[in-house]
Amino acid sequence: MILAIDIGNTNIVIGCIDQEKIHFIERLSTVKTKTELEYAIDIKNVLDIYKIRREEIEGGIVSSVVPQITEIARLAAEKILRKKILVLGPGTKTGLNILMDNPAATGADLVADAVAAIAQYPVPCIVIDMGTATTVSVVDEKNHYIGGMILPGVGVSLDALTAGAAQLQGISLEAPKRIIGKNTVECMKSGVIYSSAASLDGIVDRIEEELGQKATVVATGGLAKKIVPHCRRHIMLDEELLLKGLQIIYRKNQPHKE
Repeated sequence: MILAIDIGNTNIVIGCIDQEKIHFIERLSTVKTKTELEYAIDIKNVLDIYKIRREEIEGGIVSSVVPQITEIARLAAEKILRKKILVLGPGTKTGLNILMDNPAATGADLVADAVAAIAQYPVPCIVIDMGTATTVSVVDEKNHYIGGMILPGVGVSLDALTAGAAQLQGISLEAPKRIIGKNTVECMKSGVIYSSAASLDGIVDRIEEELGQKATVVATGGLAKKIVPHCRRHIMLDEELLLKGLQIIYRKNQPHKE
């Protein structure tokens, strides 16, 4: 079993995973001012909740898009596990051929998502990760990571809407009973959820058009389960995709394991 940590702009996803199953997945708030000790306490508390002892964990891996706390989180995990923690970055073996202008600048989370998608789903594959930003990654039929898109996340769009309109208040991201809203709250819920779903449908259509073939579509991330059920395209929901990718990458970087 390994400890996998993914640091995003809003949340830190933490889980324990082995080759048979994922033992748990939890989310912590990303706080840039926290110290190494504070993050170590967070990690220890999560492991204690699930009654997982340090001795059961052979090592760990961190992926991060928040450079300010990457090293702090790594040291925090090492403080708890007393074992070396791998950080996914340039020089890490992933087995992924990234055909980007600057492959080293590709987000660690996108790399982990793509590695897991190749291992588990038919290619070509479109991976949608719905977090603070919504990212779209495209893997072609040769298992090459060929690029993608970045667009405002659902929460970012909603925050911008409520911040810019004095009469609009915050809402929860739940689908209204009808598409045509009858009051302000219903109109906002419908607008945010169905515009996001329609956006994903349209993006998949356009990517497939450029690829010249149909693709497997997989969605992950904290907000995917709110939007994907309302899409008209067939999009598989895999909330564990990123941790699966981190587990594969961890194994590739262990001695005598390719």
